[in-house]
This record gives sequence, C-alpha cells and structure tokens, in this order.
Amino acid sequence: MMESASAEGDEGKANPDRDIGAENKGNHEKNSKADKPESSGAGGREQAEEEATGDKGFDGNPSGNTVERSSTGIENTAEKGPLKESLDSKVVKEDESNEREGIEEEDEEGEEEEEEATVAHPALFRKVADRLSKEPIKVRVHDIKIKGNTKTKDWVIESMLEDLKHAETMQDLLQEAARANVRFQSMGMFEKCAVTLDVGPRELPGTANVIVEVEEAKRPYSGDIGLYSKSEANHGTLEGRVKRKNFLGYAETWDGTGCYGLDTTSELSFGVHVPRVKGWPAAFVSRASVLTQDCHKYSSYKERLSGISVGLVSDEHHDLNYNLTWRDLRDPSHRASREIRRHLGHALLSSIKYTYKIDERNSSIRPTTGFAFSSTTQIAGLGPDSRLLRFARQELECRLAVPLGFYNAALNFGLAAGVILPLGREFWTKSTPISDRFFMGGYTSLVGDFRGPTTLLGFRTRGVGPTCPRRLISDTETTKSQESKAVNRDALGGDLSLTGFTDLSFDLPLRFLRKHEIHGHCFACAGNLIGLTGESCKPFSWRNFVSSLRCTVGAGLVIPSKIFRIEINYCHVLRHQEHDRVKRGFQLCLSSAH
Repeated sequence: MMESASAEGDEGKANPDRDIGAENKGNHEKNSKADKPESSGAGGREQAEEEATGDKGFDGNPSGNTVERSSTGIENTAEKGPLKESLDSKVVKEDESNEREGIEEEDEEGEEEEEEATVAHPALFRKVADRLSKEPIKVRVHDIKIKGNTKTKDWVIESMLEDLKHAETMQDLLQEAARANVRFQSMGMFEKCAVTLDVGPRELPGTANVIVEVEEAKRPYSGDIGLYSKSEANHGTLEGRVKRKNFLGYAETWDGTGCYGLDTTSELSFGVHVPRVKGWPAAFVSRASVLTQDCHKYSSYKERLSGISVGLVSDEHHDLNYNLTWRDLRDPSHRASREIRRHLGHALLSSIKYTYKIDERNSSIRPTTGFAFSSTTQIAGLGPDSRLLRFARQELECRLAVPLGFYNAALNFGLAAGVILPLGREFWTKSTPISDRFFMGGYTSLVGDFRGPTTLLGFRTRGVGPTCPRRLISDTETTKSQESKAVNRDALGGDLSLTGFTDLSFDLPLRFLRKHEIHGHCFACAGNLIGLTGESCKPFSWRNFVSSLRCTVGAGLVIPSKIFRIEINYCHVLRHQEHDRVKRGFQLCLSSAH
C-alpha cells in the first residue's frame, strides 16, 4: 500500500497539471450540484462569480500570478509551468493584437473625420460668407477673455475694446475686432497680439466671446534720433529720445527728450503718455520742459521757457492741452531795439490750446492725392493775476493734392492764415507778446507737415515782416549799419499772416532716381506779414496788404525718405520789401514726416 501510494504521489508530482485539472473538475461538479437550485433561483449568480474570478486570474491580480479555484478555496500557483507560460503568451498576443486593431480603427476614424471636415469647411465658410454679405446677423458680446498679459492691467486692455462691446451684428463685431487689433499693434506694448471670436455659451444663443491673446514686449526700452520740425520755432531740430514703455502696467510711455536746433535752440523735456485709460474719452499727456531759444541774431533777445503742459488727445484729429510756462526774455548784447526792450523780463503764460487736424493725403512726404486741414486755437490769460499774458491766437491751414496722370506728376496747393490779438480793454492799443507772434521765412519745405502761415522760400529766417532798428553803441557800428541796414534791424513779427503756394512734382527720366523716389519739382509761393495792434501800427487796409505781398518762384530736386524730406532748391525772388532779408540762389530745405 505504501509503495502504491508512493507511486501515485510520484506520478502526481510528475503530472501536476493533470491532478489539478481532475481535482478542479471534481470540485466543479460538486459545486454545480450543490448550487444548482440557488443558481437557478438567483438568475446565474455563480456564472458571474466564475467570470469575475477568471478575469482576475489574468488581469486583476497585481502580482501577475494565475489564480484558480480549488476544493479548499483560492490557491496561488506562482510556479512557472507549461500552462502558465502558454496562458501568459496567449494573453500578451491577444492584448497586442487588440491594441493594433484599436489603433488602426482610431486612425481610420481620424482620417474619415479629417476628410469630412475638409469637405465640410469650404461649404460652411461659403454659407457663412453668403449670409454675412446678404443680411446682418444679430449677435452681442457675452464675455472678453484676455490671455498672455503679465504686467499690463486687464482693464487697460478692456478699455481698448469699448467699441467692440457695443457691436450688435456679426458684421460690426468683425470690423471692430479688426480695428482693435490695429490699435493694440499701434500701442507698441506687445510683440504679438491677436483678437479672435468664439461662440458664446449654449444657454445664451446669439452671443460671442472675444479672446485677446497678447505677448508683451521683452525689451521695453527704446531710443531714436532724427530730424524734426518744430512748429513753435519754425525750424528743424536734431532730436534724440529715450523711451520706457509700460513701466506701471497702464500701457503708458515715459520718455526723455533732448534736441538741438539749427538756430541754436535747445530743449530738454520729460513726459508721460497714457493711452485712453478706463472711463476717459481721450489719452492723457503730461510733459515738463526747459526750452532755450537764441533769437539774438534775428530779434536781439534770448528766451528761456520753463513749464509744464497737461493735455488730452482723443484721437489723431483732436488735441487739447493746458500750458503753464514761466518765460524769461533777455538781451545779452544790450543792442535790442526799442520795441524789443518793451518785452524783456519775466512773464507767466497760462493758456489752453485746441487743435483739430485731418489729413487724407496718401503721403506727407510726397503727396499725390488727397486733402488736409488743420485748425489751432489758443486762449491765453487763464487766471486772476493781472500780470498774465492775455491774447487769442488762431491758425488755419489747408492742403490739396491733385494727380495729373503722367510721370507720377501731381499739383499741390496750400493756403495758411493766422491772426493774434490781445485780450482786455482797449486791446487795439496793446501789444501782443513778441514770442507768440507769427514770423515768416526760413528753410522749411512747402510740402510736408503743417507749420502754419510761416513758410516762404527765398527769404532768410524771420526775414519777412515789420522790423525796427537796433540800438547802436559806437561809431563803427553806425558805419556797418549804413552798409547793411537789414542785418542791424530786429524782426518784430506780425499779428496777421497769410501764405500760399503751388508745387508741381514729377518723376525724372533716370531709372536710378525713380527707384529711390528722387524726383523734381517747381514751385511758386507768396505771403505777407503785418502788425495790427500797438501804438506804432497803421490802420489795416486790404489794398495795402495785397500790394505788399512777397513772391518767389523756383525749382529743385527732392530726396525723400521715411522720416524727412530734403529739397535742394534754386529760388528767384520776384517781389520783396525794403527791409526784408532775401536769400536768392540755392537753398537746402528740410521737412519732417511728423
């Protein structure tokens, strides 16, 4: 018996799979007989338990071992055997095949979706475009989402989208989104900016979300240097500027400026510009400056201005600012005329100035079509102090460019007028401040930016208008004054100024010149400048005003660039008055683009 049992045990060890299978078979039969009534009554509970146990045997066990049912319970058969290896390999192959089939099915579905989208999008776009072109689509802005700003305040960006919030149709919304994108790019605060539209919430039909994605500039510092025209002094200046943008996160621009004029004028200023803060109808501008202007050569005085200005700029057309300036006029040579000596000393200027400008020309450097108009009104004397300078000053200027249709030729017409009058009782007997009067002549271009009624070619700086003899100190200066009367007279400026010009520009036949936009022009200009107030002024007469007009004709070569216009002109003066300072022959004229 012992030998038989031993033989049976050895045989069982030799074939463990057979014993396990037989044992499981017997257990399965017993369990089936014992649980048959319960199984039928419970609706197949045992079958679900067997399926769950079978799943855990391959996938549910975290150790990766096979779990099987026996008469004593659940046994773990971790030992490697033929059955284990075959089952594991089968499961791995089935999993790999299922994964490959799933990936192939997903790829096929993705390709089908892409094909459907490719076919559907053009049709959808055409349908939307046709509907947009035929009828207005009602829509309103539900929300504005801003992304990418790390320093710029959200409400600053939202303030640039005020017009977009009030759009009532899809057409208006698309137009305002495009305009907002242009405004963001013109601010110079962001390297990248995109304004996109998205569908609003489903529960709110007819709404859209505006998504603004920005990327702020990595280098907020910048600097530039250039040649500009100063309308206050009517001369060109070499100007350098350093800027710091968005320092406080309000999209503001801080700048420090230094300039040196061709007539020894110098200026140092510091200012800040904040574009349309929330709730404000315009941008805010503030500047503190110190200006030194040497007019000793022309009017025997030096001027120093120290002050501040605060202004609002609603858009490119409107500009409103307030100026508070301490003015100091001196005569270092002690040769100033009697009229100039009346204005020497300290004075306080408190004024408000409004400028309206519209420029529809295709270019300010070489306009060939369009028109432009400018109006500047200044009221001085705001305040209770009786020592304040009090006057009213008005300028008007218009331009027109007409293309001729050959050789890129165009006719440019310009007309400018200005008047300044003192305020207060018996204003006709009072004199206007010498620094705020109009002066005519110089080396600025006829065509270009607005400069008021001051440009007249063929005459030197402040070379047109009323004059007064300077005070002579020695007999030597008396002899020199007889030889050159114009040099020894102070230019006094005028209260009424009028200028006009006609300019014909055309391409030159050389290909090199046309490639660099170097062209020729011929011109004719006229103007006059007289005084209206003061004890020494004569009564005004239009006949005398027209008869004393100065006239100049000439031609020249124009070299344009992106920031300024250079003219080499030959001028011939047709009419001038006795004490005018004439400049015949060649002149080098400059004009900035801004």
